[in-house]
Amino acid sequence: MATTLDLTLLYLFAAVIGVVVCRLLRLPAMLGYLAVGVVIGPNALALAKDSAGVRYLAEFGVVFLMFVIGLEFNLPKLKSMKSLVFGLGFSQVGLTMLGTLVGHLGLGYLMVQFGHHGGLLGWGINWQSAVALGGALAMSSTAIVGKLMSERLELESEHGRRVMGILLFQDLAVVPLLVLIPALGDSASELTRTLAIAGLKAGVLLTVLLAGGQKLMHMWFTVVARRKSEELFMLNLLFVTLGLAALTEHFGLSLALGAFIAGMLIAETEYKPQVETDIRPFHDVLLGLFFITIGMKLDWHSLIDQWALVLMLTTLPVLFKFGLITSLAKLFGAPTGVALRTGLYLAQAGEFGFVLLSLAYDNKLLPASVQSPLLASMVLSMLATPFIIMYSNRIVMRLSSTDWLMQSLAMTKIASKSINTEKHVLICGYGRSGQNLARLLQKERIPYMALDLDPDRVHQAAAAGQNVVFGDATRLQSLSAAGLSRAAAVVVTYPNTASARKILRHVHEHAPQVPVVVRTLDDASLDELQTAGATVVVPEAIEGSLMLASQALVLAGVPIRRVFRLVQDQRAARYGLLRGYFHGADDDSVDELELQRLSSVTLTQDSDCVGCVLGDILRTHELKVIIVSVRRASGAVVDPSDDLPLLEGDTLVLSGRPQDLSRAASLLLKG
Repeated sequence: MATTLDLTLLYLFAAVIGVVVCRLLRLPAMLGYLAVGVVIGPNALALAKDSAGVRYLAEFGVVFLMFVIGLEFNLPKLKSMKSLVFGLGFSQVGLTMLGTLVGHLGLGYLMVQFGHHGGLLGWGINWQSAVALGGALAMSSTAIVGKLMSERLELESEHGRRVMGILLFQDLAVVPLLVLIPALGDSASELTRTLAIAGLKAGVLLTVLLAGGQKLMHMWFTVVARRKSEELFMLNLLFVTLGLAALTEHFGLSLALGAFIAGMLIAETEYKPQVETDIRPFHDVLLGLFFITIGMKLDWHSLIDQWALVLMLTTLPVLFKFGLITSLAKLFGAPTGVALRTGLYLAQAGEFGFVLLSLAYDNKLLPASVQSPLLASMVLSMLATPFIIMYSNRIVMRLSSTDWLMQSLAMTKIASKSINTEKHVLICGYGRSGQNLARLLQKERIPYMALDLDPDRVHQAAAAGQNVVFGDATRLQSLSAAGLSRAAAVVVTYPNTASARKILRHVHEHAPQVPVVVRTLDDASLDELQTAGATVVVPEAIEGSLMLASQALVLAGVPIRRVFRLVQDQRAARYGLLRGYFHGADDDSVDELELQRLSSVTLTQDSDCVGCVLGDILRTHELKVIIVSVRRASGAVVDPSDDLPLLEGDTLVLSGRPQDLSRAASLLLKG
């Protein structure tokens, strides 16, 4: 019999494997957790049991998910998106639930007409079941869609804002649905009374918490923060989150509702950024455990037997949601292409659908016979989402005869602004860096053209007379319309390596004579971008250290002309001396693992390489590191040339990635 420790290790090992595979395939980690649950569950390899203890622990994943969503629900954000959130979002959720109920009644009538006298009731499905099922099907995946849109730089696009508005309302709608679904399990006479009591409790509790809770929360967190203890701050955060969750559960509501309220209260304080950082490990790990438990509920045997039902439950809800959301977006004034993209992005099931479905099963609203088919259909629709979004442009082009015309009009707007411009600087991204560059260019009377995907920023800047248009710099059509072939230079002002590679590919293929300047956060992708065709790569971290060093040298009395020369020499050497750093105890984050760093190796008398020439050693062992310097045992520093003989006591300073440094050190010290 497996112990708790054995099960924990199994979950962790399986989760690691699942997430690694998803990362390699560039899929959301959530799909990895679901797949892991299916494989290790009692209906597949039977390595783990769906125990009550594990399910209860997994519930805390939902608690922390609702807490994080509550952090995003500040009043200013809701007010700025009210038409999209409460108009488009409310319509989508309400009509999906209504459509499911009408579909249930219509299908039940047809079954009676064809001789099945029990209708859908013969399958244990009544109108309460249809309402619960409609609530689950109304949800879309915030985690998957948000991540994919962020990677595609579409969050601020026309369809992106509509998608996020609907997702925002879906997340908000979960709160009353968590109260409604358990109440549906009561008798008809008790339903109204239960909902009225729950509504009254929720109203009183929300009024008390939101009226005085914000001020109290701010005072309490200030007291805790002044103690300047990270441990105390974290303990307090867990206490507040779980404490409010327990309070709402005590009032007969849900744990998730209390966590949501806690998030909303903290969102209005200045401690929100720190809280988001601290809570993420708990949120990610426990939510992963929740998805594993969902995957464990899938029964492969019933799937094989009921493949037709699974296929129907996968395709019909996806097509229904696609048609409904597309129609609603069109009704709310979106162009056909934008409406179609909104529908495609939100047609899948969502993580909260699993939560609501699980709640419906717990309250006996749905029969066990449809559990596996429903779960399987939701998982399949989520697995298909990355591919639907990937090919969304092709799908929209086929479905909408006017979309290409709208895109042509957008390109025409860009071209009309750049038609009389030549020898200009094409600025990709009009954030702070892009705007500062534009001001300097304007001061020197150098023409420029800027592309940006934030409609509010573009509108405000264009109204101020600045030469900026709405357009995606990663698309060749936008670059060409902005006068790529006539440009003097292209500058990528935002630090996104994937996006920069796309721009570099377009420039290399269609305007190879145009130089490109690329901004990055650090030197991790410097070589990659230079190989892709970047003329100049500007790593923020290294440029910051150069400026810091130059100011310090001037203050130390070094002549300013010499300082300028040192800085220029470093840039001319492509930051050769500055690339890499000596590793410390605070450099163990995941983001640091792929960065170049420095390491020193001192040769002993037992080392095979003592007496050999440095160049021979590098060629023989194919070391993927750079020899920065060699320090003799006497203290003298010598030039690391290929013909330099290595002596006992020499200290070699190596630059490279952690795995390459480890291999090089092992080979150099090998006796």
